[in-house]
Amino acid sequence: MKQQYKIIELRQLWERILEGVKEDFDAKVYDSMLLDSYLSRIDGTKLVVVVNSSTAAKLLNENYSDFINGVVRAKTQSDYVVEFIDKEHEEIRPVEEKNSVFFKSSFINQQLNFDNFVVGESNREASQAALVIAANPGRTYNPLFIYSDSGLGKTHLLHAVGNYIKTNNPSKKVLYLPAEDFFDEYVNYVKGKESSEDLVSFFKREVDVLLLDDVQLLANKKNTLVIFFNVFSSMLNAGKQVVVASDKSPNELEGFEARLITRFNAGLTVNIKALDLETSKNILRTKIKMLDLDINSIDEEAIDFYAKKFSRSVRDLEGALNRLMFISTIKGPGRITLDVAMDAVKNQLDIETEKQTLSEQKILNVVADYYNLPVHQLTGKQRTNQVAMPRHIAMYLIRALLDVSYTKIGQTFGGKDHSTVMNGVEKVEKQLKTDQSLQKAIEDLKNKLK
Repeated sequence: MKQQYKIIELRQLWERILEGVKEDFDAKVYDSMLLDSYLSRIDGTKLVVVVNSSTAAKLLNENYSDFINGVVRAKTQSDYVVEFIDKEHEEIRPVEEKNSVFFKSSFINQQLNFDNFVVGESNREASQAALVIAANPGRTYNPLFIYSDSGLGKTHLLHAVGNYIKTNNPSKKVLYLPAEDFFDEYVNYVKGKESSEDLVSFFKREVDVLLLDDVQLLANKKNTLVIFFNVFSSMLNAGKQVVVASDKSPNELEGFEARLITRFNAGLTVNIKALDLETSKNILRTKIKMLDLDINSIDEEAIDFYAKKFSRSVRDLEGALNRLMFISTIKGPGRITLDVAMDAVKNQLDIETEKQTLSEQKILNVVADYYNLPVHQLTGKQRTNQVAMPRHIAMYLIRALLDVSYTKIGQTFGGKDHSTVMNGVEKVEKQLKTDQSLQKAIEDLKNKLK
């Protein structure tokens, strides 16, 4: 079955190829035969390009194919060949990619790429390994297993791999998938809410590169892990690339069968360590440039201060920087000194008060950070499974640690009815009795709140 590509993907690929062609191509010939050309479709390893006449197609195929195919190889790192046809012989115009039966909401964040991933001693090994497999999917380290504490760049690297492959190897079908989404899809599948199509067959046919995030969340989900093992094994056996991210190394994962741990260890395992000072400073400088700000308008002392105080995660650094930008905007133009930087985050660093005072807001902040969510999603109306469980956990912790009434908790969560809050808290309490991964999450969160 031929894969269908989005029009924009075909257009972007051909534009990149034309940029290379134009550098060493006669300008008049280019304007006459290639100026209004477009990539119609990809048939296996063949790029079918439509030009404005049969004469142009004949001349390009006979006289320029070697040169253009060389440019294609340089731009895609793949052995594609170009076939030129005229409009009258075009069989299929570009069409939008059909909706997938499974994982319809999955997407790759185009803002997270290798160019804006700041490399330092703490993450160099992981970055290099990710780049190698992105350039050669399925041919080197498979699977690639990346693990670290929350907020250190695992998810960024997964998306970077996806973006690199989609740009340089567009025939590859890439799926970024949070583990919770895999679980939800499996539940709907066994309940018959999805197509009768086999889930394993879907991965065999529709996925060349699987980027699975937060695999630890599948712990103790026995039936889900059985189907995941089948998916995982079938992809590896077919030479398809798998990249897995986790907050623990394979050997530290609990609630997984030994055969799956063995599979995880069969490839390459890399760890992203805690941010060192220099990497933290470079991350801040990169973020400042991305905001189109003049790096020279900020004292080095201010950058150094933030790098030392907020180096627990990239998200902490971003949050502190955003606070600084907000305050500096209010105060108006002027140099950002150390005093300005310290004043902007004084509430976040007031250890005598806010850091030692447990509050509903602090619980919300910690839970949101733990699950890589903005606080407004926890307290908002969104009902996806990705948000629902962290929301229930936040409700449970507020109730358990602060002894706040269900009604007051409901007000914190956007005016929810007390019965809704009660059901959420009771759901967590019930699941805690058997779910070891949830027990571990609650323990981690309580430690962070101390």
